[in-house]
Amino acid sequence: MKICDFTKPELDKFRELCNFTDEEETYFNLKSKDKSNIEIAMAMNVSEAKVSILARKVKSKIIRVI
Repeated sequence: MKICDFTKPELDKFRELCNFTDEEETYFNLKSKDKSNIEIAMAMNVSEAKVSILARKVKSKIIRVI
């Protein structure tokens, strides 16, 4: 399931319980708007490799909450 497929209450729950860093939360918020990793890299002014690292960290934290 993609982050953008979650409901607003579910997204809010993840924001509350996942203890995201600022970068992870920015990634999460952009991904919840169905942005691509390239778009996220450009918006955050980081490399695509950094976005991939953030994606893995965010996914890991979400899985622990689920």
